[in-house]
Amino acid sequence: MPLLTINGESKEVVATSLEGLLAELSLPAALMLVEHNGKALHRSEWPAVCLSEGDRLELMQVSAGG
Repeated sequence: MPLLTINGESKEVVATSLEGLLAELSLPAALMLVEHNGKALHRSEWPAVCLSEGDRLELMQVSAGG
């Protein structure tokens, strides 16, 4: 189980893919912005991301409002 840093906090996860991680964390993929190891990812890049021990992720949920 990889140990990742997610939004500044260490977390051990089962997922080894970005899409699997979002599902594991019950996050709505359609509303998420993702940064992986300092690089903002376009949604089309998500399937190619394999998570490894020590990866750093920033997960942000887009919300409407004013």
